[in-house]
Amino acid sequence: MSLRKCVLACLVYWLGVCAFAQDYPQKTVRLISPIPPGGAPDLIARAVGHRLAMLWSQPVVVENKIGSNGQLAAEYAAHATADGYTLLVGMDSLFVINPYLYKQSTVDVNKELIPIATLGANQFVLSINANLPVKTLPEFVAYAKNAKPALAYASGGNGSQHHLTMELLKAKADIDLLHVPYKGGTAATTATIGGETVAMFSGTSNSSLIKAGKLRAIAVSGLARSKLLPDVPTVSEFYPGFDNTIWIGLFAPRGTPDLIVQRLRKDVARVLASHELAESFANAGGIEPFVTSPDEMQKLIKRDQAKYSKLISELKLKID
Repeated sequence: MSLRKCVLACLVYWLGVCAFAQDYPQKTVRLISPIPPGGAPDLIARAVGHRLAMLWSQPVVVENKIGSNGQLAAEYAAHATADGYTLLVGMDSLFVINPYLYKQSTVDVNKELIPIATLGANQFVLSINANLPVKTLPEFVAYAKNAKPALAYASGGNGSQHHLTMELLKAKADIDLLHVPYKGGTAATTATIGGETVAMFSGTSNSSLIKAGKLRAIAVSGLARSKLLPDVPTVSEFYPGFDNTIWIGLFAPRGTPDLIVQRLRKDVARVLASHELAESFANAGGIEPFVTSPDEMQKLIKRDQAKYSKLISELKLKID
């Protein structure tokens, strides 16, 4: 092919991509959620998807692909056609925990998916059994240090963020606790209420159980107090520097045209700025809109990868 024909062919292709991106979307966009309906990624996907559908005048549907701690959804999204019509609404753990936890995986999320935008953030609540004779974090730490045998705490499973957040607190407070993993946060909550375990880190979605007196909240894991539980102090008020929040973002298959990526970022930012979305997130368990620039999102991923990879290595955690 002559240079002139090659240049013309490239120009025609580029003009076609531009026209395609400018007209995007022209059909239904699918948002893949890695967990069942009712969890944070699913609630965020539905709230954001609803407002994107109104903005685009095109349907946006949420599909739940459940299994392997989110790996199934990540694989499905990563291997979809890179045209902007299949996107993943995924929790941070898929990118900053799973790659260090699973020995074998059918998807390399950090190579096969590209970050579009952060969507929402939430923090954990350190909740204890309501009959435990302590009311504050310092009292809990002192009680744990004197307990023989060690107090048992619940999590949603080995390598879950509930688990790793408590391990971070154990290191900061220099306490020994026995980890009891359950199959999901609901089972862990039931165990803590029932007294099988005495403590757990859970999402702010448990605030109704706390307000009903079935659990006692003694701290939250973020740098700022929760709007749902304003009287509950942060862990960092007692142990400066402690911060463990969860965030959820939008991701696309690698190879998605850059113009579509830019369009998605612009439209998602517009949606996240709306008062209606903030209300939807708040009603979904205290989730807050989380807006970052692309560079900030990349730095966030790298920061959390460094934090969790070190912790997982120290704990010698591996899942086949």
